[in-house]
Amino acid sequence: MPVTITPTGTEREHGRRVEDHDHGSGRRPPIDKGDKRTGGNGDGDNWSNRPQGRRGPRERLRTYRLGLFFALASDLMFFVAIVSTFFVAQNSGRFNAYNHYINEWLPTTIPPVLWLNTAVLLISSLTVEIARRRMFHEQFVMEEWFGLGRPTSRRAVPFLLATVFFGLLFLAGQALAWKQLAVQHVFFASNPSSHFFYLITYTHAIHLFLGIGVLLIALYGLFFSRQLETRQILVDCSAWYWHTMGVLWVFLFALLAFFQ
Repeated sequence: MPVTITPTGTEREHGRRVEDHDHGSGRRPPIDKGDKRTGGNGDGDNWSNRPQGRRGPRERLRTYRLGLFFALASDLMFFVAIVSTFFVAQNSGRFNAYNHYINEWLPTTIPPVLWLNTAVLLISSLTVEIARRRMFHEQFVMEEWFGLGRPTSRRAVPFLLATVFFGLLFLAGQALAWKQLAVQHVFFASNPSSHFFYLITYTHAIHLFLGIGVLLIALYGLFFSRQLETRQILVDCSAWYWHTMGVLWVFLFALLAFFQ
């Protein structure tokens, strides 16, 4: 009579992992399949079918994005307060000794280099988005998942380096704009308009400088982090931070150029 051997629980679990291309961690790599809105994490990749209590790539990515959202929300509220004060100061004045109403607001002439700076920042937003998408490209992710090197990092690094270069170029352009205004004897305390011009541009420059630091951390992770999921999170969050700084600058530049 033939003997039937029933596999043990361990053998069944091992078979499930091999069959599902699971390395035993209960997770799969984020790939750009299904949900195009988020740069990856499609619904048809069985990520939800993991042991209860384990956090997969989708959950980690969402958690970090949510944390970034709250951090940026506080910054955006700060800029909203500056812009609100900008319009209040623009329409404020005083009465002199002769009972004449005086508005000390004198529009600050925008240095032409700021137009070039805006174009540079928009280009940098394009390069960082390409880098982000390369980290979630399905073919590159699966090649790395099966141990075929680091194609995601290799293809994202040049675009991250280009973004850092454009960011530094933008900051250099801002410094040139401040120098041009100084030559014209337009300083921080010259009048309310110049006060807000320097406040807005300096504050945004500090935030962009921090963004360059975040990009450098992401680059470091691409070279030295062994976990694909961690590298994807680093590039993804740094890209969304950079996009936010780009959109914010377009709004602030339009404010300074057309609403003084």
